[in-house]
Formats: sequence, C-alpha cells, structure tokens
Amino acid sequence: MALELEGTIRQRMGIQSGTSARGAWAKQEFVLEFPDGNFTSQVCFTAFGQDKVNELAKYQDGDKVKVSFNIRSREYNGRWYNDLQVWRIAPAGQAAPTAPAPAPAYEAPVYNAPMQQAPAPTLDDMPGESEDDLPF
Repeated sequence: MALELEGTIRQRMGIQSGTSARGAWAKQEFVLEFPDGNFTSQVCFTAFGQDKVNELAKYQDGDKVKVSFNIRSREYNGRWYNDLQVWRIAPAGQAAPTAPAPAPAYEAPVYNAPMQQAPAPTLDDMPGESEDDLPF
C-alpha cells in the first residue's frame, strides 16, 4: 500500500548504520508534522537505505515536504510493530509525475445550433377512451 503525506520536517534523528548478512545498511528516522483537522499531528518515518538517507539529507528541519511511504508491520515476541518506510521525499506542492493522458478514441461532435423545444402536449395528444382497457 503506497500513501502520501504533506507536512513539515520537525526533527531528524541520527543516522544508524551497520552490517548484516546481506551487506551494509543505513537508516534515519524523522518526524513530520502535518495538519489533521483543526490540530496538527506528528508521525515518525524511516528512511531506510543509503539512497533514502542521502535524499533526506537535502532537507532541513522546518522544510515542507511530501513523503510517499509504505506501511509495514512485523511481529516480535507476540507484539506487533509498525514501520512507515519512505520511498520518496519531494518538496511540498510538487505534483507527482504522471503519465500523459491517452487521446480519446472518440470525440463527440460539437453542435452550435440552438436547441429547439418540443411543443407541449394538448388534449388531442392524450389517449382517448377505448372499448378495452388493456395496456397493450
């Protein structure tokens, strides 16, 4: 599930790094403050991987950004932990890149003639009494 949230970077924590069986890793957590109705809320994100840590380094505390992220959960010793993993950080207000819209297969013709109204029905247009009252 991919989500987006726009807000202000309030705090960046220190960079954590280490080596695992798959090689070196790095991560940095940061707090984003965003409007939530009449109040503001804060949420902590994780930028995992050296490329994401480098992307986060472009911004300072107080910068307005749009964060694209995934929600991940994992179980450890009977408890569940949630993680908001960032996959893109961009300056706030920038539209996400989108593919151009395909050309429509059919374009309806444009009629410039004024529309004419049908005349109102008269008593002569109403069905008369008949011998049978069947609807067909």
